[in-house]
Amino acid sequence: MRVVAGVVGIAVTAGVVAGCGGSSSGKAASPGPVQHPASLVGVVGHNDGFSISLTDPSGQAISNLQAGTYSLTIKDESSLHNFHLTGDGVDKATSIGSSGTSTFSVTFKPGSYTFLCDPHSSTMKGKFTVT
Repeated sequence: MRVVAGVVGIAVTAGVVAGCGGSSSGKAASPGPVQHPASLVGVVGHNDGFSISLTDPSGQAISNLQAGTYSLTIKDESSLHNFHLTGDGVDKATSIGSSGTSTFSVTFKPGSYTFLCDPHSSTMKGKFTVT
């Protein structure tokens, strides 16, 4: 009886570990449904923290944006950081050493885009796809 219980415990553990692995299909993860918000909001350095985000006005993270022209409002809340957006034909940034709100008109073409804080780019970064 103890041997059987031990074998069952091993089988259950092995099943859970196997279930935690990545996909074996070899395909890249989908960026999700195409998003087409009215505008975009970037926030960096809230309360001088090491955070950066790009969302729609309701706070939904941007992951798969429909190509087009958008109004982008950057809330740079810390003089320690900046918000730098790059991609196909796009290179918009706020300044390090100051804070405030800036609004840009940005035209996105299909491709990959990155937003980051230049002095802390190894930890404060994000990316999204434009389709």
